[in-house]
Amino acid sequence: MTDAGFLTETRATYDTVATSYAEIVPAMDDDHPVDRAVLNAFADLVRAAGSGPVADIGCGTGRVTAFLDRAGLEVSGIDLSPGMLAVARRNHPGLRFSEGSMFALDLLDGTQAGVVAWYSVIHMPPERLPAAFAEFHRVLAPGGYLQLAFHIGDQRNHKTQGYGHDGISLDVYLLPVERICELLSQAGFALDTRVVREPDGRLARAPQGYLLARKATES
Repeated sequence: MTDAGFLTETRATYDTVATSYAEIVPAMDDDHPVDRAVLNAFADLVRAAGSGPVADIGCGTGRVTAFLDRAGLEVSGIDLSPGMLAVARRNHPGLRFSEGSMFALDLLDGTQAGVVAWYSVIHMPPERLPAAFAEFHRVLAPGGYLQLAFHIGDQRNHKTQGYGHDGISLDVYLLPVERICELLSQAGFALDTRVVREPDGRLARAPQGYLLARKATES
């Protein structure tokens, strides 16, 4: 599938499910304790490094954006789906959200102290991951942090139902941890921390991966 194909498919699906997604998916304060701990550690590291703007890429309804804002970061959200952004703006009127693709971020080179991609790289074909990681690297300042979250595995699942809707069309990729680490290294990142959360048999049917990486400081 071309970039235009999977981006259009992903946008259309999330436009369709935006309202029900916000009702079904819990706010981060009610999410898994490991998820909150990972994001709080990211926020602590960004602040310790001197803080600065943070981009929540694939922000959806803004639940991670809002959590990081409460953690004291200067954060804004970017998402492909106008429908999800409409919900984010309604639910978090004090925060900034904009429409955009992670392959062409409307951000200047080296301006972000942090980038979060919280389960937002899981819908792209794996061969497109290097392009997304290169764009994250471009916008990060030297020493800036990248936090990823994704489902661990090595397969593509195609969803035609989700969040109370039939007739959607969405690919979800489970990604191998070692391969993602390799791609991050190739993009110029140094891996800082990896966390694996095992399946709980309920919401998490696959292991969950959390990778924290850092852009090298200038010599």
